[in-house]
Amino acid sequence: MPIEDRGDAHVITHALAKHTLSELRSNDTDQVAFRNGLIELGRLCGFEIIDGMMDTEYVSITTPLAETTGEVVKGLENVVIVNVLRAATPFVEGLVEAFPRARQGVISAGRDEAAGMDENGTFPITVDYVKLPDIDEEDTVIVADPMLATGSTIVAVLEEVLDTGAPERLVVLSAVSAPPGLVRVDESFPQADILTVSIDERLDEDGYIVPGVGDAGDRAFGT
Repeated sequence: MPIEDRGDAHVITHALAKHTLSELRSNDTDQVAFRNGLIELGRLCGFEIIDGMMDTEYVSITTPLAETTGEVVKGLENVVIVNVLRAATPFVEGLVEAFPRARQGVISAGRDEAAGMDENGTFPITVDYVKLPDIDEEDTVIVADPMLATGSTIVAVLEEVLDTGAPERLVVLSAVSAPPGLVRVDESFPQADILTVSIDERLDEDGYIVPGVGDAGDRAFGT
C-alpha cells in the first residue's frame, strides 16, 4: 500500500518519496538540490493524496468514435492548500502541481526559540500573518509543513484554519515527523488525517527532529 496506517499517522511508502527524502536528509545536498527536492516531494505527496485519500466516480464520455465510461477523481476543484511559511513554500509548489485548481492560503507561524521548550514539550507560538480563502464543508484542506516536530506550530495553524471553516476532510502533511508532535496533533484535532513520509526517532533537547533533515527553511533558502 502506498499509504500505511501507523496509528497516530498515515505514512507514504512510495519508493520515490522515500528516495527523495533520503536525498533531502544528506548533509551533502546543497541549497538548490534541497529546494528542488522539497518541490518533488510535495508533488509526489499530492499524487499519493489523490490516489489514497480521494474518491472517484464513473462518468459518461463521448470519444471521437464511441460512447464509453470513464473514471474521474471527485473533489479536485474543492481543495485548499495552506502554506505554513516559510519552509513549506517549495513543498507547496510541488503540491500545486498535483492540485493545479487548488485555492491557496498562507499562515506565518513560528515558535519562540528564545523561550525554549517547556516541560510539556511545547513552544510558545507567534502567528504573524493569516490569509486564507473561504473554506466550505465540501472542501479538502491540506495544511503543509515539511517538519512536524513538537506539534506546537501545527496546532496553532489548525486553530486558525478551523476558525475559517469546517472542511469535509482535513489533512496535515509533513515530510518528516516526530512521535510527540503526532500525538499532540492527534489529541488536539482527532478529525485531522496526519500524513507523513517518515516518522523519525525522537526530538532532541531543543525540539528538533532526529535524525530529521536539519532546519528545512534554512536549507531551502540559504539562511
